[in-house]
Amino acid sequence: MILKLKRTPGLYLVGFMASGKTTIGRALADHIGWPFVDMDAEIESREGRAISQIFLEQGEAGFREIESRVLRKHVSSIETGQPCVLALGGGAFVQPANRELLSNNGVTLWLDCPLDVIQRRLNGDTSRPLANQANGLGRLYEDRRPSYSRADYRVAVDTEDVSELIHRILKLPLFGE
Repeated sequence: MILKLKRTPGLYLVGFMASGKTTIGRALADHIGWPFVDMDAEIESREGRAISQIFLEQGEAGFREIESRVLRKHVSSIETGQPCVLALGGGAFVQPANRELLSNNGVTLWLDCPLDVIQRRLNGDTSRPLANQANGLGRLYEDRRPSYSRADYRVAVDTEDVSELIHRILKLPLFGE
């Protein structure tokens, strides 16, 4: 394992909504024996309401502040040596302060999933506030890609086979000696 990951044992999965961060993150954490946290699920649990409700009541800026606060809490825990695989919400890594925090405290993995797969996965999903913008999903996807490309590693999500994707991640240099 690379020194950076030994020093701050955090693996942060970034990427667009519905790219597989939760599914892959849970399987990866299970495989390496680390705890797993889904940021969006944790935010909903802590706030006692759905993310769509937070967006409705506090707007995107209010949600992003909550998201950053929860992220800082987890990074603090990771800094004390408690390992974790953390699946971020689709917009968390787009925020420069979050990106800087993560780059200094673990390793980021971009799950790069094609837009047509994301659209198929989101078909009919009304729980994601930013997915429901008419004609805006493709633009949001393209707008966020440059931020995601700043992750330490990129993994192409070009298959539904989670085992294959975990295999690809485990072959990344970060797991080498």
